[in-house]
Amino acid sequence: MSVFDRRTAKILVTVLAFALAITVIYVARAVIVIFLFSILFAYLIDPVVRSLQHHSLFFKDLRGPHITEAYLVCIISVAVLGHAVAPAFHNNFGRLSQEIPALAEKVSTGDIANDLKIDRGWTDAQGAWLRAFLLRHRSYIEACVTRVEQSASTAIAGMFVIPILSIFFLSDGENLANRAIVLLPTERSGAFARALAYELHLMLQRYIRAKVTLGGLSLIYCLGTMLLLGFPNALLLSVLAGMLEFIPVAGWMIAAATIVGAGALSHAHWIWMLGLLCLWRILMDYGISPRVMGHELEIHPLLAIFTVMVGGATGGIIGIYLSVPVVAVLRVVYRRVASQSSQVNEFGDLEHECPGKATIDTATL
Repeated sequence: MSVFDRRTAKILVTVLAFALAITVIYVARAVIVIFLFSILFAYLIDPVVRSLQHHSLFFKDLRGPHITEAYLVCIISVAVLGHAVAPAFHNNFGRLSQEIPALAEKVSTGDIANDLKIDRGWTDAQGAWLRAFLLRHRSYIEACVTRVEQSASTAIAGMFVIPILSIFFLSDGENLANRAIVLLPTERSGAFARALAYELHLMLQRYIRAKVTLGGLSLIYCLGTMLLLGFPNALLLSVLAGMLEFIPVAGWMIAAATIVGAGALSHAHWIWMLGLLCLWRILMDYGISPRVMGHELEIHPLLAIFTVMVGGATGGIIGIYLSVPVVAVLRVVYRRVASQSSQVNEFGDLEHECPGKATIDTATL
């Protein structure tokens, strides 16, 4: 009598294969995340490519030239907006980038308490309390600054790698999916995979549409508040805030720091702007974003909030960004599998009641 029968061996092989897959995903998680962001960026650019292809007089059957046109349009638009709308912003940004390291050093050492005491007319007790508070949390502040620097370098590298990888998904994404589906063993599994791929395609389109909507709302809000408070370069800063809305947590922090820093350098009402940005962030995270995402992806707003919080607790910034689309993908897969199972059960019951008719109908389908 053998120690392991065939069924036990299959279970062990399945468990080992699943554990190996989880291990590979964990080890290569950085590469997988880059490819996922490349797919999302491809879905963001795809409407522009389709519009150029539809209205083009030449090469309507080719996507390559129109992908190049879409990238050139994006690059030229950003360059023209930066140079034509706000030519003085570059000098302010350079000045701000030089002052940020010194400001971070003052915060970590507590010396900024003396500057605030002089500027705001604080008492010695208030300045001493703030200095002691900053010194107690110096290690945490320095760790945060280090993480921000590391995240900034990773984000800059991703800004170059992700658009390049997105070109392959834009040009050959459909062919890659079809080739993967052809490898499936049976025709029924191939039909199931095609239907699932089409639903996932629609879901990702709706997700990108929701992100564009949220970015547009941030652009309008920031533009209105900055014009009201008399901020310089309001249009460029608003466009930057709308674009950075695609980056979770770090995006709005960078946008807020840039807007407030520009206001402080130009002696605008930056304190009011900071308060209005914090208010908008609360409204966005707990009111507008869950409802927009829930409407587009058919997810309850409370579930969207819970998903983002769990994603942030488990995966940080990447988890926050990918949590909602991952849950939406799981929902689509579950609905498709449940629908397939119900169809199989229906055919099974029909065959049990009338074997001949069930066989003919199944063959016809």
